[in-house]
Parts: sequence; structure tokens; C-alpha cells
Amino acid sequence: MRPLVRRAASAPGEVAWDPDAGTIDRDALVGVDGVVHLAGVGIADRRWTPAQKRRILESRTHGTALLARTLADLDPKPRVFISGSAVGYYGDGGEEVLTEDSPRAPGFLADVVAAWEAAAQPAVDAGIRTVFARSGVVLSPDGGAMGKVLPLFKLGLGGPVGRGREWWPWIAIDDEVGALIHLLTADVAGPVNLVAPQSVRARDYAKAIGRALHRPVLLPVPRLGPQLLLGRELAASLLGQSQRVVPARLEASGYTFRHPDIDTALQHLLV
Repeated sequence: MRPLVRRAASAPGEVAWDPDAGTIDRDALVGVDGVVHLAGVGIADRRWTPAQKRRILESRTHGTALLARTLADLDPKPRVFISGSAVGYYGDGGEEVLTEDSPRAPGFLADVVAAWEAAAQPAVDAGIRTVFARSGVVLSPDGGAMGKVLPLFKLGLGGPVGRGREWWPWIAIDDEVGALIHLLTADVAGPVNLVAPQSVRARDYAKAIGRALHRPVLLPVPRLGPQLLLGRELAASLLGQSQRVVPARLEASGYTFRHPDIDTALQHLLV
């Protein structure tokens, strides 16, 4: 394994790069068979000011474009390039089942995903099998969406936001990692949804956390709170959209989920 680091390489196997400056130690990548690239500024790290939106976009496109160009010029070329992506491509689908063939939605997140995937085109043109890992909400008690709300649920203060009828495209951290490893050798290219096969509504997700922690789940949290904290656009994009996404291509490629349903996943992650 050769981790890419944004500093001078100091450990065996490390590869120095600077996506913003467009520099990378190309020679250190010669002979690499596969590359997994997931880097990007967190979507919910802070309010979506124009400057933050630019950081979110460029943190994805600059690194992806640099890697894609570099890998395309290698001899021999890697067999596979797995590039991070997201289910934000589909926007608010309501009750519709969303597969990799579903159309792109309007909006900032969908625009970011489209530009992110387009940045990998040099690798595609070079004949490298390129996979766009369209991840849903990755569940882990150590951070991300789950890590932020766990303290409230442990105090018995957790609950769904708003109506709670929105579909949440989730995946346990074990399956996120397992799917990425699977895709290194699976005969699949293009967009692949990394979500659990059994969708869950926001209210049922909240209830499942309560069951796993043996804590009560309160009435829905008014949307005004997240809007005041995150801003209206970010809160609507993260909490107000319904995305009933299914992992059609991932399952068709032969991947078997460790945690296909929310209760199994939360029992493993929280108990």
C-alpha cells in the first residue's frame, strides 16, 4: 500500500502530493496496480458560503484530475482507479427507487458530483477501469453523521428531523470498506452506489438507534434548529431530501453485504 500524503514523504511507501499545486511524485506510483481516491472537504464541516462551496468542489476535482492525468501517463498503467463520489447526484427522489441509471438532479451537490466524476475522464480515456463510488451516509460511531448525533441519543434526546419520512441512503463502515476492496477486482466500471440494500426512513433510523442504545426516541426535531445551525441550503440538502437509493450494480457484481439492514448494522456498531 502506498498512501498519498500532503507533506514530504517520511515513511516507507508514502507518496507526496499537493492537489492544489498540481504536483505529485509520479515515479513513486510506477507499478501501482490499483488506486482508491476518496479525499474531499466534508460537506457539513461548516455553512455553505460561496468560499466554502468552492472549497468543497475544488477539494474533489483538483485531486481527482491530478491523479487521473498522472495514472493515464504511467507505463504500465494501473488496472483500476476507484474515485470517490456520492449519492448527492440524484437529489430529492421522493418515493422513487434510484439506481445508477437514474438521472442527475439539479442543485449544488449534484453539480459537485458531476464535476468530480468528470475530473477522472483522463483515466477513462486511457483505458483504466474507472469506478465512481457513489457513497451514501457512512455509519460509524467514530464520526460522520452518526458520530455527531450519538451523544444526544445516549442522553435520550435523539429523534428524527422534521417529518422523518425521508429515505436515508446509508451504509455501515464495514460494508463501505468491504465494497471498495471488492471493486478493486470486480468486473464493473462507471458509477456504483455504495448503500445498503434495505433502505430506511429517517424516523426508522432514529428508532433503530434508540433500540440499539436502549434509549427512548423523542418526537421529531423541528427543522428550524438545523436550519439555524447549518443554514437553510445545507440543512435542506442533508436532512430534507428523500433518496431511496439501491446498490444495483454492486449486488450484481457479486458483493455480499455484512450488514444489509439497519438493526444488524447498529447492533454491530453500537453494542
